[in-house]
Amino acid sequence: MKKENTIALFHQKTVRRHWDEEKEIWYFSIIDVIEILTDSPRPRKYWSALKTKLKQEGSELSQKLGQLKMLKL
Repeated sequence: MKKENTIALFHQKTVRRHWDEEKEIWYFSIIDVIEILTDSPRPRKYWSALKTKLKQEGSELSQKLGQLKMLKL
């Protein structure tokens, strides 16, 4: 079965995702997940504030990368 870039449903809301064939791993849009789990009207702002708080607590999320593009819903 071939995997592809598709949109998944979770609690009747869409989540953008991408299948990396080489690594055999799914990547999901964190903004879509945050919107669903928090019911935030501004999930990008929520994610930005969360990253700031985590950094202040000494957590490291990942390498410093810019935002990656995903297909818009």
